[in-house]
Amino acid sequence: MFSAGDEAIVMDLFSRRIIGWFVSDRLHRNLALAALRRAFAIRRPDPGLICHSDRGSQYCSIDYQSEVQKYGALISMSGRGNCYDNAIVETFFKTLKS
Repeated sequence: MFSAGDEAIVMDLFSRRIIGWFVSDRLHRNLALAALRRAFAIRRPDPGLICHSDRGSQYCSIDYQSEVQKYGALISMSGRGNCYDNAIVETFFKTLKS
């Protein structure tokens, strides 16, 4: 059963597998950072990876963006007010919570 809380995931869009995740009882920037670090530790991707997210404050934080760039990944964010740019992850969370 899924209980209320906040979670951050990193999904491989090719395989649709969750490769990094972190769950907390509240939303904070370290939530996304922990999921990102877990994903990079598991996969160790080559530089040039595109790391896409919505425009949430945790993804816009200097700490998060510095971590993405530290691994040589490129930052990509959804267009302002465009939920369709992140539709795959939004669908995942809808399924998880239903």
